[in-house]
Amino acid sequence: MNDQILNNGTVRLRLFFGIAILILMQSGNIANAQDSPTNAQESPTPTSTPVDKTPYVLFRLESAISIGDKSAAENTLAELEKLIPADSRLAGFRQKIAAIPASDKFLAFDLGGGVKMEFVLIRPGSFMMGSDKGSPEEKPVHKLAITKPFFLGKHEVTQAQYQAVMGANPAHFKGDDTLPVEMISWNNCQEFLKKLNEKIPGKEFRLPTEAQWEYACRAGSTTDFFFGDDESLVDQYAWNYNNGEEKTHLVGVKKPNAWGLYDMHGNVWEWCQDFYGGKYYETSPAEDPKGPQTGPLHVLRGGSWDLVPKACRSFCRYKGDSSFRHVFIGLRICCSLPVK
Repeated sequence: MNDQILNNGTVRLRLFFGIAILILMQSGNIANAQDSPTNAQESPTPTSTPVDKTPYVLFRLESAISIGDKSAAENTLAELEKLIPADSRLAGFRQKIAAIPASDKFLAFDLGGGVKMEFVLIRPGSFMMGSDKGSPEEKPVHKLAITKPFFLGKHEVTQAQYQAVMGANPAHFKGDDTLPVEMISWNNCQEFLKKLNEKIPGKEFRLPTEAQWEYACRAGSTTDFFFGDDESLVDQYAWNYNNGEEKTHLVGVKKPNAWGLYDMHGNVWEWCQDFYGGKYYETSPAEDPKGPQTGPLHVLRGGSWDLVPKACRSFCRYKGDSSFRHVFIGLRICCSLPVK
């Protein structure tokens, strides 16, 4: 069966549809709207405009240095040197990077063509999943333990990374290869992961479980957002309805959470491996839950560029069938590796 493609004719109507999703989320009843692939092809193609990436690369470099990610800092510095080869700040950055001690907290994999994929170590721990402020499907609040370490993507998968693995870019919003890839179904995720595991053997790349996703998003917090409860601060951390400008945005531009993960709120929804269960929280195992054994839908987390902040909170859940894809749906992947 062909992937279902949501389409409302114009980006403005997509924005309206996103607001409607919020209303449905609060009632706990989200349905997958469907349009034919033929109609979807009539969707207007966004125009590409040149972007000066220097401020963006500088921000990424300074962030990598601040969290002690030596590999990412070295890679980003090389990118910056191509943009501003004679800049006097480069020497200072080199000194700061040289002073960063070696760490097993970060991983980076070379996908070829200068494209890398970066991961952050998520250590075991426990947390309170769900919220009493949410819809029925986000209750009850329950304590869970993540018993094994794993590495989670520092960023949402970008168009450059998807292209490097799959040889194609299905995204609707183009113009920069560090935009998150979207128009991705759960089935597409599995195809991507299969090829990535073939490309880099000996690792286990997969989607995170829903519990792993929320644990990593919260990063030790118990508030609505990983930075607190104050919605007036959301725009510093997330692309959402307030600042999204009806499109996706470059990954890693907003502030990260306490564990160095970017865009966990907003930009694009992210698929999880789990089947979706509206009452699963009532019977969830206390350790490493993996969701229902079967079902027609899969879990999405994080919110997106077209939703108000309340729909991007750490506990908010969305769902879609395995062929559901849209301009606000992407992915973030994890990697299981032996950890010291």
